[in-house]
Amino acid sequence: MPLFSQGFIERVRSASDIVDVVGASLPLKRAGTNFVALCPFHGEKSPSFNVSPSRQIFHCFGCHAGGDVFGFVQKYENLGFTEAIERLAERARIPLEYENNPEALRNRGIKDQLLKLHEAVCVRWQQCLATEAGGQVARDYLVQRGVSADSIREFRIGAAPESWDDTVNWAKRQGFDPKLCQEAGLIIHKPESNRWYDRFRGRLMFPICDEQGRVIAFSGRILQGDEKSAKYVNSPETPLFTKGKVLYALDKAKRPILDAGHAIVCEGQLDTIACHAAGVRNVIAPQGTALTAAHGRILKRYVEEVILCFDGDKAGRAATIRSLDDCLGSGLAIRVASIPPPDDPDSFIRKSGADAFREVLSRAQSFFDFFLQHLITGNDPATDRGRLAIIAGMGAKLQMTGNAVLIDTYAQRTSQRLGVSVDAVRTEFAKIKAAPQRVAPEEREEPTSPERTTGNTAQVEIEPPTRPPMHDLWLLKYLCHAEAETLDWAVHHFDPRWIQHPVTRNIVQARLHQAGGDLNLTALLAALGEDDFAIQLVTEAASEQRAIADIPTQLADVTRRFRDSWIDRQIATLGTQLADTAHAHEKHLTVIREQQQLRTWKRQPLSQIADA
Repeated sequence: MPLFSQGFIERVRSASDIVDVVGASLPLKRAGTNFVALCPFHGEKSPSFNVSPSRQIFHCFGCHAGGDVFGFVQKYENLGFTEAIERLAERARIPLEYENNPEALRNRGIKDQLLKLHEAVCVRWQQCLATEAGGQVARDYLVQRGVSADSIREFRIGAAPESWDDTVNWAKRQGFDPKLCQEAGLIIHKPESNRWYDRFRGRLMFPICDEQGRVIAFSGRILQGDEKSAKYVNSPETPLFTKGKVLYALDKAKRPILDAGHAIVCEGQLDTIACHAAGVRNVIAPQGTALTAAHGRILKRYVEEVILCFDGDKAGRAATIRSLDDCLGSGLAIRVASIPPPDDPDSFIRKSGADAFREVLSRAQSFFDFFLQHLITGNDPATDRGRLAIIAGMGAKLQMTGNAVLIDTYAQRTSQRLGVSVDAVRTEFAKIKAAPQRVAPEEREEPTSPERTTGNTAQVEIEPPTRPPMHDLWLLKYLCHAEAETLDWAVHHFDPRWIQHPVTRNIVQARLHQAGGDLNLTALLAALGEDDFAIQLVTEAASEQRAIADIPTQLADVTRRFRDSWIDRQIATLGTQLADTAHAHEKHLTVIREQQQLRTWKRQPLSQIADA
C-alpha cells in the first residue's frame, strides 16, 4: 500500500475544506456558525448532521458518526484511508507524493499515463458516435435498442470506426506512445510484419469506470461482421483493470445501492443502462464474467443483500447459479428476480415498462427457493435418481453457507417438495462436505482480525464499547474547547490515570499531548488512528452547540472531582487490605498511614501533579 508523509497528508487536508467536500455531496444549510444536513449514514426526517468549518469536523447527533474530511470521504465513499487521501489529492489537483517508495512512484506514473490515455480515447469515440460517418451504424443500433440521448451522455457511449488503424493513427497524432497504447489494450502489435492494428474495430464502445468514475477499460459490442466475431470484446487486464474486480456502473450506482439497501446485478451493459434509464439506479453488472469473490467483497462494503436479475432463458439461469458460490463466500444474502423468457431486463423494460420491472424485483425469491425449483425442473422427483440428484445439489450449495438455520430451513422445504422425511434429508445434507471456495490466488485475503472473519466461518462481532459517563463527556468538551493556556494548566494538574473509562483516558492523553503544539482537532483525530468510537466522542464533544462559560473554572472543578473519586477508590482498595487478617501488624499500620495521607490530600486544593 502506498505511504504518504505526514506533511503531504496535511497539505491535502489544508486544501480540502470540509464544507466544500461535504457540500459537494449533501445540501448543507447554515445554522449559526455551523452547517447542517440530513445525515447520509442513517435515515432521518430532521437534520442532525453537523459540519463545523472552524474545527473542520463533522458529527451526527443521531447515529454519532463523526470525523474529519478524510473520515467523511472514507465513510461516504466506502474507501480506505489511503484511497481517501488519493481522492482528495486528485480533487485538489495535488500530485501524489509517495514517501521513500520509488516503485510506488513508478507505478503511479504508469497509471496516470494510462488514465490520461483512456480518457482521451473515450472522448475520441464519443465524438465518432456523435458526428462522424463511421458512427452511423452505431447510432442506428442505439435508436433500435431505445437508448436515449441522456443515457448515451451519462454512460459516455462511443463508437470505434470500422478500420484497422484508426486508433493507431489517432494515438500518433495525439503523441501517445504505441507501447503505452498496447499496455492499455487499445492496439496490438504484429511481430512478423512489425505493424500495429486496432483491437476495437466497428464496435459500439462502453467505457468501464472505476468507483471514482475514471475510465479504466472498454467493452466493445459488435455491430456488423460474421458469426465468428465475438459479440463483445473487452480490454485485456492492465495495471488499471482486472475484470474480476470491476463492476460496471458502480461509480453511478453506489449511492443508490446504499439508499436502497441492496444491489441489483444484471448480466451486461445494455441491461444496466436500461435499468438506470427506467429509474432503477441501484444496478450494476459484472464485467464479462460471473460474479467473483472480489465482486462479492466490493458489494459487501455497501450492502448485505444482492438481487440477481439475469436473462430469463436457460443461459441466464446458468449464469445465476454460477454467481452463487463466491457471493455466499462473501456473506451476502442473495435473491433472484426471474425475468419471463425470452426477455432480458432491457427488452422487458421496453416491452412492459419500468413499473412492471419494479414489480418483478419486488417478487424476487430467495436463491435457494430458485435453486430448488431449478433442480426439480432438471431432475424427475418421481424417480430415485432424480430425488438423490436434487438432495445432493441442494446439500452441496447449502453447506457452502455454513449457516445451520438455512440448512435446516431448506431441509424442510426440500423434504416437502419431494415428499420424503425431513430427518432423512437432514441426514443426507450432513453427509455432504462444503466445497472449497473458488478464490484465485491474487484474490485471497487474510481476515483483518481474529474477531472478524468471512467465508464459511461464522462472523463474530465485537461488542460495541460502553458509552462513558456524563462527567467524562463534559471533561472532553472542556478540553476540546480549551485555549492553549487552559490546556497547559490541565497538563500539570490532571492525571489521565484518574479516568476509569479506557476510551476517555486515551482521548485525554492524546489531547494533553498536544499542549504546546498543534491544538487543531483534526490532529487529535489523526492521533486516535482507527478508533472510530473515540473519534465519535471527540466530534460530539467538539460539536457542542451551547456556549460553555468560563472553561478554566469548570475544568478545574471537574478535575477536582476526578481526583477525589480516584482518591476514594484508592482508600476503598486499602480498606480491603485492612480486612485481611493475614497481614502482619506492621503492614496494617502502613495501610492506615496511606489512607490518612490520601484523606489529607483530598482536603487540599488542586496542586500540580508533581507536587501531589
